[in-house]
Amino acid sequence: MKKCINNYASIIIFIIFTIVKELKKNIQPTIDYMLRTTWNAVVKSYNTEAIKYDFTMPMGFSLISIDPKTGTPSTALGPRMGMEPTSLSRTLKNLEGRGLIERHPNPEDGRGVIIKLTPDGLEHRNIAKRVVTKFNDTVRGEFGDEKIAIFYEVCSGIQNLIEEKKIF
Repeated sequence: MKKCINNYASIIIFIIFTIVKELKKNIQPTIDYMLRTTWNAVVKSYNTEAIKYDFTMPMGFSLISIDPKTGTPSTALGPRMGMEPTSLSRTLKNLEGRGLIERHPNPEDGRGVIIKLTPDGLEHRNIAKRVVTKFNDTVRGEFGDEKIAIFYEVCSGIQNLIEEKKIF
């Protein structure tokens, strides 16, 4: 009798797992799920590449965001990168500690500073730029300009819906 119940339990568990598996195939993921998981995969991919240079993705994007000739006001970096002030401050401190950037007084704003690249910072910026270019070229090559244009259109549309508070 006990053996019979165990067999029935095993069959029921198998049926439940099979049903759940089939349901998962038919459930379309939500838009926010796709955005989040794709972005997490991109971050992981960039960080995997960055680690080869003893770097992180935010460090590379920070260097790319700094004008290589004139430098960039520190107040312009956060909005340009979509980074929170605390994270940006920590990243800049790390870059400065590694000798990749220098802070100079902003002649147009006595309270602000201009972030400039050192020669080593420029070299690391070029590496980061090559990595980003390779990512973009690979994605464009895989999907083509038409699909990429639609992707940009959808992303811009989502941003506009959020900015205009049309969702919540």
